[in-house]
Formats: sequence, C-alpha cells, structure tokens
Amino acid sequence: MPDRRLIKNFDYTLVLLVMALYAAGALTLYSATRGLDGLPDPLHFVKRQALFFGVGLACMLAACLMDYINLTNWTRYLYAGNLLLLALVLLLGHEVKGAKRWIQIGIFDLQPSEIAKLVLIITLAKLLAEKEGKFSGFQDIFIPLIATLVPMGLIFLQPDLGTSLVLAAVLMGMLYVTGLHRRFLLALCLAGAAAAPLSWFFLLKDYHKARLLLFLNPELDPTGLGWQLMQSMIGIGSGGPFGRGLFNSTQVRLQFLPEPHTDFIFSVFGEEMGFAGAAVLLLLFFLLIYRILWIGAHSKDQFGALLCCGVAIMFTFQVLVNIGMTISIMPVTGLPLPFLSYGNNALLVNLIAVGLVLNAGMRRHKIQF
Repeated sequence: MPDRRLIKNFDYTLVLLVMALYAAGALTLYSATRGLDGLPDPLHFVKRQALFFGVGLACMLAACLMDYINLTNWTRYLYAGNLLLLALVLLLGHEVKGAKRWIQIGIFDLQPSEIAKLVLIITLAKLLAEKEGKFSGFQDIFIPLIATLVPMGLIFLQPDLGTSLVLAAVLMGMLYVTGLHRRFLLALCLAGAAAAPLSWFFLLKDYHKARLLLFLNPELDPTGLGWQLMQSMIGIGSGGPFGRGLFNSTQVRLQFLPEPHTDFIFSVFGEEMGFAGAAVLLLLFFLLIYRILWIGAHSKDQFGALLCCGVAIMFTFQVLVNIGMTISIMPVTGLPLPFLSYGNNALLVNLIAVGLVLNAGMRRHKIQF
C-alpha cells in the first residue's frame, strides 16, 4: 500500500481537470456521433470511449504506485521495445486511408506512434537529467537528437506527419527548459528549415502538400480536401458568442463535417458552445498544463521535473495545433485534441502520462525513515 505521506501529496486538482475535460469530450462525442449513418447504437462511440477511460484511469493510478525514478532503469528497454513496435507496424500494420498506423490485437488496434510520445519523454528526461543543464557543444545533444530522429523517421514513414511533429516539439521544448543555449536551439531550427525543401520534394506525400497549401486558402479545393476545413470554420463561426446549444450542431446534423468525432471535435464543440464555451475549454486546458508545470517545478529531482515538462509540452502542442487547424491557422495534421477526440490509444497514453505526473507530485518531498 502507498505511504500515507504519498497519498497526502496526491494532486486531486489535476485529476478533476482531467475529469472535466473528459466529460466535455463525452458530451461532444455523443453529439457528433449519434446521427452517423450505419450506427445502430447512438452511444457506440461514447460507450467505447468510456470503457477505455475506465481502463486508462486504472493505468493512471497504477502509474502512481511505483517510484517514477525506477523508470530510469527501464528507459533503454522501453525505447527499444517502442522502436520494435514502430518497425512492426510498417510490416504488419493494417492500412486505413493510405496509412499504416495500427497493429490489430483482437478487438484492439494498437497504435505505437501514440506510445512513442510518452516513451520519448521518458527517454529524453533521463538523458537530459544526466547532463544537469551543462551543455558545452552539439556533442552533448547528439544522443538526444538521434533518440528523437529515429522514432520520428519510423512514424513519418507510416505516414504520420502530425505525431512526428509532436516528437520534434517535445525535443525542442525539453532542450529549452534544460538550459540549452539559444544559439544551439537556433541552429537546430535553421537545420530544420533547411531540410524543409528536401522534405517537400522527396518525403511529403501529395496529400501532405495539399494540406499545407489549403490551410492558407481552403477555397483552392472547396469540394475536395478543403471541404472539411471550410465546414469546420463555418460551424465554429456560426456558434456565435454562446453557441447553438448542446446537440444542436447543424454541421453534424446535416452531415457537412466529415469525421466530426476525431480530429475536428472542437468544431462541434465550438458550434454548440460558442465563444464562451470555447474560452472555458481553453481555460481548462491552461489550468491542466499549468498544474503539470507546477508539479514539475516542485519535483525533488531533475528527472521528475523534465518528465512533467515533457508531458506539458506534448499537451500544449497538440491543443494548439488541433484547435489551430479547425480555424485554419495551422495545417491539418491529424492530431487529436487531448481527452476530447475519440481515440482509444491517445486516451490511454494521455492518462498514463498524467499518472506519471501525479507520481512525481506525490514524491516531491524526500521521505525520511
């Protein structure tokens, strides 16, 4: 059983924020899916999401039980195992809409790219904590850089541009908070910018290029790839100050918005809840990320602090990109909105990540015996 002093440090505020976001997501998910064609049970997606939320809560609590510092002994095995899964999905994964991202295990589709986010955070936290903020040159960030580029490359081959960008954001954010000199960060950014033309001509698929162009002007293809983005903006704009009301999304009811329950669930929420509801949702995300950073700032060691920072960076990037793409200020990259978008793998990984943050918070004071 956990020590009573650990239970006293359990962060109920963080858990309540997660529960509030999930509740908002469950209501929006029901609204977005109850009228889908060929769906005999209007609660199908809600029930399945609730099932995995329950499993995720159990995993979150389990992640609190062990001392998070023990993860440093398992980092290489977690990293190697995740690389194996990423390689297997390219060989054995089943293809959906031109992408191989899932390995079917019974009734569950395992998505290794989601696991890669958390594994990379743990790996970088260990590698960067060992440096203790002392960077004398690029040789000190070579291993963290390679540790990020390898899974990024495997994920990009699926292809999954959005998740590969999450890994890049996690690396840059964690290097920044660790104290890497700005000139090194600038050099990495310039190297990424220099590689962009090569990616455009040799790596990006045609639909990736189309998405990057269409976010600037969706009307270039109003009945094709630009349709979803235009309908998203119409829905959010029609929500006005206070929205049309719960379950009253015309974009969903008239089936104008494709895939409203996954990447574009914010479009449904924005139309039904309006500007006021969207502001409250963003406030909840802000408080969630702030609380994670607060726990990181009070961690007893640098590994715990970096673990929390990595989770906060992951959530921040996904929230900004997901909401940004629904209002056409970010390219459409297929990133889910944490705790709201339908997606079992993402939900499980996000809850385990929260569990590790809670773990660091519970052990923020060294216990003397």
